[in-house]
Amino acid sequence: MFGDGSIFSYAVAAQDAWPFHWHNISGRLFTYVFAYIPAETAVALTEDARAGIFVYGLLFFSAPLFGLLATLAADRTPGRTIFGYACLSTACLCPLVFGAPTEMWMAHTLFWPVLAICLCAPSNFRGAAAVFAALLALVFTHEGAIVLSGGILLALLLHGWRGSIFTRAAAAFLVALTIWLAVKMTVRPDDYIAGVLAAAAFKFIDIRNLLQPAVLLLLATLLGYGAAVAVLRQVYPARAYAYASFACATAIAVYWMALDKSLLGEARYDFRTVLLIATPILGVLAAVSGMPDAARRKSPIPYLSPIAITLERTSNARMISGAILLIMLVHVVETSKFVWMWTNYKAAVRALATGRNADPGLGDPQFISSQRIGSSLNRLAWNSTTLYLSVLVAPGLKPDRLVVDPSAGYFWLSCATAKASEIASTAIPQESRRLVRIHACLHR
Repeated sequence: MFGDGSIFSYAVAAQDAWPFHWHNISGRLFTYVFAYIPAETAVALTEDARAGIFVYGLLFFSAPLFGLLATLAADRTPGRTIFGYACLSTACLCPLVFGAPTEMWMAHTLFWPVLAICLCAPSNFRGAAAVFAALLALVFTHEGAIVLSGGILLALLLHGWRGSIFTRAAAAFLVALTIWLAVKMTVRPDDYIAGVLAAAAFKFIDIRNLLQPAVLLLLATLLGYGAAVAVLRQVYPARAYAYASFACATAIAVYWMALDKSLLGEARYDFRTVLLIATPILGVLAAVSGMPDAARRKSPIPYLSPIAITLERTSNARMISGAILLIMLVHVVETSKFVWMWTNYKAAVRALATGRNADPGLGDPQFISSQRIGSSLNRLAWNSTTLYLSVLVAPGLKPDRLVVDPSAGYFWLSCATAKASEIASTAIPQESRRLVRIHACLHR
């Protein structure tokens, strides 16, 4: 329910995900089919809004597990190389965006089984059909998946641009991209949302998104670890990696206790950029690692074989393991901070939603301002979705007050959509639907 997840969860409870928003992002149909249709079906079958929200959350956040299982099943490279890199990518990248219901989470999930299928599917009709279906699903996760698909094609190009592996995937991608463009052109966003999507696209590819404390901490940790290993290896060659890991972990702990005041909240959306950049790079590395040396020597990429052999010989499993453990330490602490603060923020919203205070100046006697919450907790506020969160956290989905953020400049529902939902969405209490409709009609 963090961020946009509040409106998405409310839409599932109302069985209105498509009219609320998903018709505006028709190029992301895979996520809608995978997570939202089953969740809304659960609401319809049980008449329980919370059951649908549970199914939605379960499917969405379990997706990386399903992706890894599919990668394991499809991977035929020596030593399951693609699967190994998929595990590495999932462990090191996905925690950066955990909690934010971004479709790039789903794009990352599909990238790895699609790469494995494109590399390992048999050279027959069934294999070609599998490659096409996989790439079609990938491009319909998020616009960034077009870049991820380009990374897959680059990985396949290592085998030769005239080879069947590359040509089959390239042809399948062109057909999938044509279908994607046709859907995007046919099911167009509302005029109100079109400009917002354009602005969001530019923010998504902004490299400045990486200048966040969490990323800088990860980079400083890895650089410090590498320097510590270089020094300690001269004195304790057998235990240098363990000592370096312990020293870096201690330094990070001191930083967290004495200096750190950051919170990886809103930046979780910004870190979609990390997935966009790092995922295809790891995919190409995985493809190179999974190639036999004879295939590397035949590759159109000059000097691929000697470069790959040099990298493999200089790689140190103990050093890599230490780096991964340090990355996971950072993720565990940053995610724990986020979950703890988010739990407290939800409690604060619930207290306002079930209290007696009100701010009628916001448009209704049952509205109350979210700015009554302290600035520390409000770092996790998402001003356009706070009102939906106040419904979701209230007992029985029936708040006494609708918690509204006066600073909101974007409003998800038009008056007409909210009126239609008020009539049809029986799993949410009628009074809650009425308050949402009043708010929507005041602004759109």
